[in-house]
Amino acid sequence: MSGTMRVKVLGQHELCKGIFKLELACPFAKEIRAGQFVNLYMDDGTHLLPRPISVCDVDAGAQTVTLVYRVVGFGTDYFSGLGERFAEEIRIFGPLGNGFPAEELLGERVMLVGGGLGIPPMLYLAKTLRAEGAEVQAVLGYRDEEFLLDDFQQTGAPVYTASDTGSIGTKGTVIDAIRQNGLDCGVICACGPMPMLRALKEYALEQKVRLYVSLEERMACGIGACLACVCESAGVDGHSFVHNKRVCKDGPVFNAGEVVL
Repeated sequence: MSGTMRVKVLGQHELCKGIFKLELACPFAKEIRAGQFVNLYMDDGTHLLPRPISVCDVDAGAQTVTLVYRVVGFGTDYFSGLGERFAEEIRIFGPLGNGFPAEELLGERVMLVGGGLGIPPMLYLAKTLRAEGAEVQAVLGYRDEEFLLDDFQQTGAPVYTASDTGSIGTKGTVIDAIRQNGLDCGVICACGPMPMLRALKEYALEQKVRLYVSLEERMACGIGACLACVCESAGVDGHSFVHNKRVCKDGPVFNAGEVVL
């Protein structure tokens, strides 16, 4: 980890209603692995805890990082004003957590599945794998507004979509899109809402393929000390000695067999 530092806000815009794309200077960009996250801190003096945000994209050469987030409360509303209403700099801490095992996936036929705000962290994984020549396909699940679809298509990977209304691809879930398009793979990497991850776990067991999931939990410290973000694990954790794993430290990416969804 590189520690907490102040970095420059390079740009920000609203992708669709309430969802923002934020680009920051990032001296530790080359250290970031797909699936990791960073903590952002507010400078208002009244909110001490950071907000964890998954990394959407990285430019190691330019030393920049791109974050995509939804405005859901005070913290994310604060961030939505960066670079426009106030603050040309922000405090950042990272990289945090464990990412996807990209090196292990290079010889596999990989399916990347993102749902809602689980879509952004899959983009950097798609770029990482494609840069190494891996066989990749992406399945993206939306509610009613599309975002980052062009970015995924620009990776050169086949992209399939699903939405609640059918206005974007298959009407239904990502599982519906997978089945309707006759997709197959050797391993699945996924991030999204828990019902989607549970359905993918059942699908992976049915198809006898490996599944890696990126989990979301409310976090405080982001480094595994406070145990605020534990999830139920299949085995006993060596840190807490119970059936828990720390999403921020042991995850957020897990082999699906390690955790109870």
